[in-house]
This record gives sequence, structure tokens and C-alpha cells, in this order.
Amino acid sequence: MESITKYYKRLRATFLLTAFCIIAAAVLFVPSFGRYVRGENNVADILLNGTLVGCTDEPEKAEELLQSAREELVRDSGELVFMTADMELQGRRMVVGRVDSEDAIRKNMEEVLSSSTCKILQHAYTVKINEYTVNLKTSQEVLALLHACLEKYDPTGEYAVELVVDPMRELNVLTTSICRKEELKDPDEVDTAAGIALFMDEICEAAAPGIVGDFDTLDYGLKKLSYADTVEVVEAYLMEDEITSLNDAIDQVTKEQEKEQIYEVQPGNTLSQIALDNGLTVDGLVAINPSLESAESTIRVGDELIITVPEPELSVIHEELVYAEESYDAPVQYVDVDDWYTTKQEVVQEPSAGHRRVASVITYKNAEELGEEIILEEVDYEAVPKIVKRGTKVPPTYIKPISGGRLSSNFGGRSAPTKGASTYHQGIDWATPVGTAVMASSGGTVTRAGWGSGYGYVVYIQHADGRETRYGHLSKVLVSVGQQVSQGQKIALSGNTGRSTGPHVHFEIRINGQAVNPLKYLN
Repeated sequence: MESITKYYKRLRATFLLTAFCIIAAAVLFVPSFGRYVRGENNVADILLNGTLVGCTDEPEKAEELLQSAREELVRDSGELVFMTADMELQGRRMVVGRVDSEDAIRKNMEEVLSSSTCKILQHAYTVKINEYTVNLKTSQEVLALLHACLEKYDPTGEYAVELVVDPMRELNVLTTSICRKEELKDPDEVDTAAGIALFMDEICEAAAPGIVGDFDTLDYGLKKLSYADTVEVVEAYLMEDEITSLNDAIDQVTKEQEKEQIYEVQPGNTLSQIALDNGLTVDGLVAINPSLESAESTIRVGDELIITVPEPELSVIHEELVYAEESYDAPVQYVDVDDWYTTKQEVVQEPSAGHRRVASVITYKNAEELGEEIILEEVDYEAVPKIVKRGTKVPPTYIKPISGGRLSSNFGGRSAPTKGASTYHQGIDWATPVGTAVMASSGGTVTRAGWGSGYGYVVYIQHADGRETRYGHLSKVLVSVGQQVSQGQKIALSGNTGRSTGPHVHFEIRINGQAVNPLKYLN
């Protein structure tokens, strides 16, 4: 009996030890169980983008775990990452079961988020120059691009570019500031000038002369640099394929492109000279200007023509102080004569060049000279100006002498249309039925009215500007010699008289007795 009791005692001790070991193992190795609450949901399944990532009995921590997973994914990327993160909590009642640890749930969330990343946008800078834009990775690349545009004009690297906030813009837009490197302020430097001291400094700066000294003491060379175009820089987040490499950006911005500009015709200009000065052919100039019909088109002072000029995307304005010993011409002096037409000029004094020493600031846009300001001058001998008398009266205009008609013969060389006719046509012909009204091309005095041999019946009119018009092969003359006629007044009827091959009107314009092409003078 005693032995049986000992056996049961040993069996009981073994049972208790085994139970303790099982409980200890459950505590150490088996996941936690949900807290049981009678009649309520005591756990929640966490679904992320439709995928189960764990079960928890503390659903209020789900958002915190999701935020932690997101931060872990983008911790070292330095980029803006877009990912789908649609989380749903589904509560349920658990009597027996387990919940997942926070670490397990977080890792599961990371896996789901990593597979649902939409796109990665890199931090970048967008540089806008007029209508041109380019995207670069860093602000250092932006500065390198802007410096590359200056290197051609600042080979010694005296100037530096800074990015500063544009005070004219409400949004956070950067623009450029160029100054000498020694003028760059230390960011830690504090300007202590204030009150009366600051006021006196400003007065002294305003009173300081721009140039002090003589030719030998001036500091010649580059004096100022600036961009001719507006530069705007903004931060952005972009896809990798939207970002341009620095070398490609420099090539795009500094390479000269053909750009259209407007040129105003100056006195003495010709189409051929304008084309030559701008690297164009006359035909090319005509092609880009709808107002020009051909290479023979007339241009007038003040007309505006389209020209193409090679320019980089970002142009540079640079000012240089230079010294020169040079001959120079005085400006032409004009004397207006109210009784003369604007087509008449007379030189009353020939010019003579002077000689001088000058120090001047020349302003350039890229390689094109924009202007010159003389700041110091020493004249050896004065230039004598050219003096020109010129008329102020607007000269008469000339109109086509008939309505309608077909241009049947141009001005200049031709085959003789009939025996005895000239092979050099001194006017133009319009074919028109006999009896068509012929009008005065411009107002003037009739100097001939009647038969004119090969011309048949003719009318000659002398005009106030010294020109003469002639009308030939008429059927009837309606004016007489000495009569004053006005522009557009009916003077004759067309016909087929004299040496003629058919009904038409012959029309001439003569200047100083010399026949010219009437088509160049008709309005």
C-alpha cells in the first residue's frame, strides 16, 4: 500500500512538472492569444491593399504600425515615393487563437507596400529661360549650368552666380544674381551700419564719381555681367527620365539657335546689304518676309523686316571698359527746306574726320554691340560735320492711269512688236478696249496734247516733283497744253493709234528726262 502511495506521489509530481514546462513553453514560444471579452469583438484582422498582414488585439495601433512601415521603406531613398496604402480593420470575436506581434505585422506591411509602390519621384530643379525649360538634379548643377553661360565672357572667373528669391513673385521662385566674387557676403556677416552712419554711407556712394583719374589709371576690362533673359528656378519632384544630364543641358543652353528678330530699315539700307549683314541670302530674306514679293521689292526707312539671328537660349549682357585712339565722324547736320520735296537733298558742306583718344564702356549682347558710352575723351582735332539740305514736302503719288486692263508689255528690252517699234520699251502697256477712260496718274501741268508720231495721240504731264508722265496710242485727247489737271482726272480715251499692234494704253514715267520702270512708282 505504501509503495502504491509513493507511486502516485511520483506520478503527481511528474504531472505537475510536465504541466509547468508546457505552460512555460507556451509563454516563451507560442504567439499571444486575444483577450476574451464576453459578447464583443476582441481582435481585428488588418488588411492592407486587400492583403491580410496580421491580427491584433490593439487595433488602435494599426495606423502607427503603417506609418512606421512607410518610413522604413523610404528612410534612405531621399526621393518622393508614391505608394498605395489602403488599410482596413475587420473586427471579430476570438475565443481561442493567437494574435501577431507588432514586428510581424510591420514587416508584413512593408512587403505589401513595397510591391504596391506606384512611382518614385526624384527631387530636382526646373530651370525656365523664357519659353525654354530644363530639369536638373541638384542646385549645384543649376549653378554649373548658369556659370557655363558666362565662361565665354569671363575667362578669369571673376564673377559668380547666386540663386536668390525673386522679390517680384508671390510664390517661392528663385532667380539669379551676378556679382564679383569679392563682393559675395559671408552669410554670417552682419551689416552693422545703421542710423546716421548708414545715411552718410549712402550719401557718399551717391556722390562718388563713376570715373576718377586719367587714361593710365583706369581699370580696363570686364565691368559688368548680367543675363539678357529672365531665369526662373523652382524645386520639383520628377521622374528619372524627365531629368537632363548637366552636359546635355549646357549644350542645349549655350548652343546658338536661329531666332527670329525684327530689323528696322535704316537710311541707305538695301535688301542685299541687310541679308549680308545677317548671314542670309536675299532669297532667304524674301522667303521669311511676307511683305516682300521679290528681291526687287522696294523698302523704305522705318519698314520692319524679319531676320534670323543665331543666339543661345540664355544670352549674356556684358560691359567692357576699353581704350581707343581713333578717327571719328561728327553727326550729319540736316537743314530742312520747306519748299523742297523729301526726294531732294543737297550737300552744302563735305565732312572731315577728327581724331581722339577715348575710354568708353561698350555694352554687348553676346557678340553683338548694343551701344557705347564715352566716359573720358581727349580730342586731338575736331571732326567737321557733313551738312545736308533736305526737303520736307511729301512728293506726289502716282496711280494706275486706267481701271482694269491686262499688262501686255513690261518695261525694258523686248522683241520689236511691229516694224519700226523700239526693242527697248520705255514704258508699260495695258491691253484695254478702245474708249477706256485714261486718267492723270498724278496732278500737274499738261505740256503736250496731240499727235506724237509713233505714239499716235499722246498727252504729256509735268509734275511738281520734276517728274513727267506720258500716255500714248490714245483715240481722243480731252485736255490742252498748259492746262492744270488733278490726280485721277479724265484726260483721254484709250485707242490704237501710231505704231500699235492692238488697242492699249502706253504709260511712261520719266525722271530728269530718263525713262524708269513705272511699276516701281505706282501706288
